[in-house]
Amino acid sequence: MKNIYYLIFFIPLFTLAQHESFSESLFTEYESHKESSITHKKFKHSDIEPLIEKLRLEKGFRVTTLGNSIQGRSIFMVSIGNGATNVLLWSQMHGDESTATMAIFDIFNYLKTNKQILNNLTLHFIPMLNPDGAEFFKRRNAIGIDINRDALRLQSPESKILKAARDSVQADFGFNLHDQSSYYNTERTNKPATISYLAPAYNYEKDINQTRGNAMKIIVQMNDIIQKFAPGQVGRYSDEFEPRAFGDNIQKWGTSTILIESGGYKDDPEKQFIRKLNFVSILGAIYSISTNNYENTPIKKYTEIPKNDRKLFDLKLTNVTIEYLGEKYILDIGINTTKINNKEHSDSYQIGYIREIGDLSTYYGYENIDAENLIFKIGKTYPKILSNVNEIEKLNFKDLLRDGYTTLALDSIPEDLIFTKYPIKIIAVKDIVITRDNTIPKSPLQLGSQPTFLLTKNKELSYAIINGIVYDFSKEEE
Repeated sequence: MKNIYYLIFFIPLFTLAQHESFSESLFTEYESHKESSITHKKFKHSDIEPLIEKLRLEKGFRVTTLGNSIQGRSIFMVSIGNGATNVLLWSQMHGDESTATMAIFDIFNYLKTNKQILNNLTLHFIPMLNPDGAEFFKRRNAIGIDINRDALRLQSPESKILKAARDSVQADFGFNLHDQSSYYNTERTNKPATISYLAPAYNYEKDINQTRGNAMKIIVQMNDIIQKFAPGQVGRYSDEFEPRAFGDNIQKWGTSTILIESGGYKDDPEKQFIRKLNFVSILGAIYSISTNNYENTPIKKYTEIPKNDRKLFDLKLTNVTIEYLGEKYILDIGINTTKINNKEHSDSYQIGYIREIGDLSTYYGYENIDAENLIFKIGKTYPKILSNVNEIEKLNFKDLLRDGYTTLALDSIPEDLIFTKYPIKIIAVKDIVITRDNTIPKSPLQLGSQPTFLLTKNKELSYAIINGIVYDFSKEEE
């Protein structure tokens, strides 16, 4: 009897150790599975369609065309495995949320040679639910519907396709794959919520039944995985019930549903490291479902995952001295950036804006500058009006900034000029503002304005902030 007791106690620990070893090997071997044809987050339906067509020829893969988007693009489901437990994963419901889509194609590569993970499972992937949105890298579909608020009315064809897919496979588990703002942090920390999880509520009371409880258990295990590779950077998404949302309803319909939100990670604008985290944690969850490893996980650990907060800036400046109408003020400045797409929606350029001003001691930054004893100064416009971009190339920008010039005027600005290419603000002649002496000047800081200014110490330049990008001159003074 004594030996039997030890055997029963040992099996769960052994399974847990296997699970940890499995996720670590996925992380280490990731590059061998990464889909090399997808290198950035702004890809389109035409980029993934050839990859899906190749899967039709792969042994064990089954590709189904579920229907078409509003603009006629095919929406595919890729299935693999023959187990009794069905798992449905859908991505890019929002066309500009593509991180998990990238990871799905990495997972396909993994499954080509590692089908043992499929014991007891059948996996069904919808890699791109909103191909029309993806075409223009925008959230909504072609007629402006947020698909994730169309679970009840089912007015868009994409919504009908997702509902029909869930019903047809009678999914036991569902993975709702999204991206969230990079400005989310884990509550009361300066760390970004790189990955956030949620077991959506199925009613306003936020009750926990077995369906939702199983989702919570899976999330606890996924959190444990991510903590190894991005410690402290997992958040818990708000579980306020949204009766129109697919995640909430799919949970209500009896599928244990896990929301994954891919947020921000420092120096990862194309979300390639976050893509890797998706690959590891999703496969870790699939392994857990396949082995029933999640069943003994305590649900209470789910609520121990810190909540999402939204207190991150791209750049946080603290203790900046601002002079206005003869007085000095010590302020913090929070700066964020937004991306503006080119005409083809294949690339974008960055525009910075001032997001917040004042006491920002409860906020954090991806980049931080303590500007104590530094003076805020609005730069000057270079006196010579330039006629073309070639003249800009000949300028010495360091000297211009040291001399206090932060802005250049062009006769006209070419459409293809990417403003952040140069460490100086470029405006058209028509945008030059003439200040009248008989009016009270506005504060030099305005919410929403483009952050282009200088920080000086003893009248020497320490930092130039051009369109929210930092150019550091302080080390040159040392």
